[in-house]
Amino acid sequence: MLSWEYPPVVVGGLGRHVHALARHLTGLGHEVVVLCRHEAGSDALTHPTSDTVVEGVRVLRVAEDPTHLLFEKDLVAWTLAMGHGMIRAGLGLLAGWRPDVVHAHDWLVTHPAITLAEQAGVPLVATIHATEAGRHSGWLSQRLNQQVHSAEWWLANRADALITCSAAMRAEVAYLFEVEPDEIAVIHNGIEPRGWRVSASAVAAARAKHNPAGAPLVVYFGRLEWEKGVHDLLAALPRLRRAHPGTRLVVAGRGVQAQALVEQARKLRVLRSVDFVGHLPDRSLVACLAAADVVVLPSRYEPFGIAALEAAAVGAPLVASTAGGLAELVVDGSTGLSVVPGDVAGIVTQVRAVLADPAAAARRAKAARARLGAEFDWTTIAEATAEVYRSAFVRDRGVLGRPKIATGNAFRD
Repeated sequence: MLSWEYPPVVVGGLGRHVHALARHLTGLGHEVVVLCRHEAGSDALTHPTSDTVVEGVRVLRVAEDPTHLLFEKDLVAWTLAMGHGMIRAGLGLLAGWRPDVVHAHDWLVTHPAITLAEQAGVPLVATIHATEAGRHSGWLSQRLNQQVHSAEWWLANRADALITCSAAMRAEVAYLFEVEPDEIAVIHNGIEPRGWRVSASAVAAARAKHNPAGAPLVVYFGRLEWEKGVHDLLAALPRLRRAHPGTRLVVAGRGVQAQALVEQARKLRVLRSVDFVGHLPDRSLVACLAAADVVVLPSRYEPFGIAALEAAAVGAPLVASTAGGLAELVVDGSTGLSVVPGDVAGIVTQVRAVLADPAAAARRAKAARARLGAEFDWTTIAEATAEVYRSAFVRDRGVLGRPKIATGNAFRD
């Protein structure tokens, strides 16, 4: 497997996905090697290439080269440099070992994954976790957007087998990259069964910290990016506070929109009612979620929505948008309440519905938790992934040219 994220280097949900998948494949008796990277900004002196076995998985973590490239400012060049390092390390690995399959996770490892699969003469499997067009509501107007989109297109069209984490993502990938939907396997993300319960005292402490007055507590957790829709939740907060005086909001996470969200809260005159807590350690996050009267996931774009599973594991009442995979994870009225992406009035209505009937909200939360073991078990997911590996074969993809880039909205053009 190749991934630009692998614990402890985690940017988002992809790193946790690869980590869990690798461990559970190993648990099924497969030999798994993960090719990944060190923290950005390190170098071969401070963080040399390492080859270790962690939790049964062989992890080959590649050092950064000396070039002064920044992920935040030189994304494509930085990605290519990371790929060069992975290729060199991978070729060294192939000198005395041959995999049955190479599995690429997202566009950032396109170059090394294709190179190593071809060098080994084995099938290339690719999981497309999200798309550039999806993250930008269909617009590919900037040069960087077009470069990322073309790398995604190349990976999707060069791969011998494709996986997406939801049916919504399968439709998106098929449409954007002109591949047949029936050639794409849908395998959901999973969730670990342990670590989601905390003591009553920890829950009480979290509630006392974030809302000592005892008024309703609303929680959002996840990356602070535009597509996560946190700005819509903030826009709903003044109306929620008028209906339920004292309501407070906790925003847990980091991202490029962090400062913009603080400014928005200030303009809406609710800044004192919002706790921007940044990234919370796992135990603190679980306690915060358990203390919440309602967790809101207002995404405008969401390939899967693992946060919905995590909220369910804690037993928190949930309001979530119907964006992408969230529509498959949250059954409106049964395991949570749904809202159309971007519908601020809808957020107000559904949050008020949760607060008005805590007993019904608790029943929905209980149903959501009960669903986890049957549908989102990592061992089952690993078995399904191994079946994709077994059925994959090297295809003759021919010569691939550059994809056309939509001049307008990619989803409409």
